[in-house]
Amino acid sequence: MERLDKRLSATGKWSRKEARELIRAGRVSVGGVPCRAPEAKVDEAAPVTVDGTPIGAHGPVYLMLHKPAGVVSSTDQPGERTVLELLGEEYQNIGLFPAGRLDKDTEGLLLLTNDGPLAHRLLSPKSHVDKVYYVEVDGELDGDDVEAVRAGLTLGDGTVCLPGELELLSGHSAHITLREGKYHQVKRMLASRGKPVTYLKRVRFGPLILDEGLPKGAWRPLNERELESIFCE
Repeated sequence: MERLDKRLSATGKWSRKEARELIRAGRVSVGGVPCRAPEAKVDEAAPVTVDGTPIGAHGPVYLMLHKPAGVVSSTDQPGERTVLELLGEEYQNIGLFPAGRLDKDTEGLLLLTNDGPLAHRLLSPKSHVDKVYYVEVDGELDGDDVEAVRAGLTLGDGTVCLPGELELLSGHSAHITLREGKYHQVKRMLASRGKPVTYLKRVRFGPLILDEGLPKGAWRPLNERELESIFCE
């Protein structure tokens, strides 16, 4: 059982405030019966409609995962442990997939959802959604590296990388911001500067910031503020 306003806001289509307004206006029905109480408890299997349109027993799902190293960003890969295997049974077989990928040995923020249109929009090269990583390297990062990343690097195989930002935290660590997601991009960019990556962790994806209270391998649903932010991105 869950609150009716929470059930609506969990779809990502309405904020909790908007859900309450819809309910109080008599536009929401549960099992074919109009309900005007946002706090009403509703069985998760009960059919809910808004203006006669079903929202489904389960709306779209949006989870933040703190991906650990050693797990692949895939729904199914023989011989490998996947990020879906970290989730509870209630999240199996409902079409969840990672919105974007992290390398097997890369840690950090991963968005899991079954909302294909949203994932496509966030990942589209035209959207230029910022991705921020904490990185440690073997070598000494300096101002020349900052300028090279800002100008946009061309890798040895001819791959052209869009301009990014490198914020030095120490001689061996930095935050790097990219607006695209080429294969092994952070590692290849810094390797081209003679500074091979020794540790990589994504700390932000668009408006989502990794909840550092989540242990590695743990996950939670996005909160209302986070849901609103990804739909406004």
